Amino acid sequence: MTSAAARIALDLTADLPVSGLEDFYRDLHRHPELSGEEHRTAGKLVERFAEAGFDTLEGIGGTGVAGVLRNGDGPTVLLRADMDALPVPEETGLSYASSVDGVMHACGHDMHVTWLAGAAGALAAGRDAWSGTLVLVGQPAEETGVGAAAMVADGLYERVPRPDVLLGQHVAPGPAGFYPHSPGLIMSATTDIDIVIHGRGGHGSRPETTVDPVVTAAYLVTRLQTVVSREIAARDSAVLTVGRIEAGTRHNIIPTTARLSLNLRTQSPDVRDRMLAAIRRIATGECLAAGCPSEPEITFGNDFPITVNDADTDRRVAAVHTEVLGAGTVFDPGPAMGSEDFPHLVPDGVPYSYWFVTSTSADVWDAAPGTDLMEKFHAVPSNHSPQFAPDLVTVAPGVRTLVSGALAFLTG
Repeated sequence: MTSAAARIALDLTADLPVSGLEDFYRDLHRHPELSGEEHRTAGKLVERFAEAGFDTLEGIGGTGVAGVLRNGDGPTVLLRADMDALPVPEETGLSYASSVDGVMHACGHDMHVTWLAGAAGALAAGRDAWSGTLVLVGQPAEETGVGAAAMVADGLYERVPRPDVLLGQHVAPGPAGFYPHSPGLIMSATTDIDIVIHGRGGHGSRPETTVDPVVTAAYLVTRLQTVVSREIAARDSAVLTVGRIEAGTRHNIIPTTARLSLNLRTQSPDVRDRMLAAIRRIATGECLAAGCPSEPEITFGNDFPITVNDADTDRRVAAVHTEVLGAGTVFDPGPAMGSEDFPHLVPDGVPYSYWFVTSTSADVWDAAPGTDLMEKFHAVPSNHSPQFAPDLVTVAPGVRTLVSGALAFLTG
């Protein structure tokens, strides 16, 4: 027996303006904006809110926007989309590729904005079928991990009604047409770490008069690879990546400093704390062993929390997604090592559900090397790749997931 939420969702999304939404998406994709600079994107989204009849707010936490639609008694449901692009040169070859040099929507946030705009129109047009309050949020600066917290700090919940539940979703690689849910931990925590190694510079012909920070950095990179393999239990998950090394200016100059940028991903506070302690210990030890004139500078930067769905809330949303999108389209993939700042948007004690929408076109998926699902999954372009390009067939389903998820709470 189909639930009321599913029946209403199918009705409200039966005649989506798909062509118009695809054009909206193409326009956003052509005009990507970096974190904190999403002025045009925010303006386009708030226009859609206003056209649908929402009360609109702008400039929250920088470029954040919100729309509010009060529709009688009932719960307050918040739907969120992030808006920022990445400093990645596009290599998709699309006819609507980025027109901004060195910047593209490599993570699919343009699709998120499109889905939210479509959901705003569908839910507003069908307001006779549900009761409660809708809050729609266009969030800046997710990629830098500061946007959600900035909106809250700027009084988001003094300007819009405090939600009873929050819902969010993310485009992902995988054959288009699936909607992965995990009723618990779904995304990992991330911490960025910068290390400066201080050596003693000099001429490349006289290394005996120097303390070479490049050699120390090389030892440090190698030794850091043992943290996960030898200090973290096999049952725990962690990833430590050295994403950048910078040192020197000329072939024959031993530099004074070397800089490393690390990214740590963990799925529990205990593992994170142990990893950070190990990084500090190893960096200090390698510098001591090399005879560096001072201890390394270790700075902790952007920090994303773990994303943990409320189990009951997520099962409720997953159930209506199954009804609306078909049996077998919803499954539990387990937690991902990717990270989100979505939890920073969540008031204390308020439940939320966060899920994925797979988006790889059939042509790209079928052409990917490999014979099984995981081989192909690792072969197709993923988020942050210069070739990442969600298939436009995901526009309508992504609207339906938001609409049906909201109606799971707004239809009683």
